[in-house]
Amino acid sequence: MSSYFIYKEEISLKDLVLKAMKGDDESFGFLINSKKEDLYRIAYSYVHHEEDALDIVGDSVYKAYISMGKLKHPEYFNTWLVRIVINCAINFINKSKRILYLDNQTIDRFNDEQSNTLENIDLKEALQKLEPIYKTVIILRYSQDLKLKEIAEILELPLSTVKTRLYKAIEILKIELREDEDFEK
Repeated sequence: MSSYFIYKEEISLKDLVLKAMKGDDESFGFLINSKKEDLYRIAYSYVHHEEDALDIVGDSVYKAYISMGKLKHPEYFNTWLVRIVINCAINFINKSKRILYLDNQTIDRFNDEQSNTLENIDLKEALQKLEPIYKTVIILRYSQDLKLKEIAEILELPLSTVKTRLYKAIEILKIELREDEDFEK
């Protein structure tokens, strides 16, 4: 169990979550602050656009804040929070129906390393085409470097289902990238 220091006082993650569940805004803020980079990376891996990822994180934090009292098991706070971010990201994508973002960084890389960026763009496009059930597993496994068991806990799925979805997603991506490669020839 992780522990944190607040005003030189050591406090466990569970105690911090319990305080936040009782309405302690400072504890909630501390919890969110400790996870903000992870939340942003998850959101960004879905939308590939900085402002949209920040919007998703903001929406997720708001939803977590108003639902904090409904959290049943404080030890699953991190899992619960990640699930909120994933759902907000999927909802955002469904609302916006944006397929690919080309930000300045991507364009710069394209100019510097044209072939690598083209492969990167192809991969992003292939990821965007995946159904959310597959995309979520890929993002959590390879972007967040989570173990399959952790992904199963976050998604509240049996481990075998997560494995099946991961392998299916990889196969879909291989086929999609092979088709793009064949098309370019």
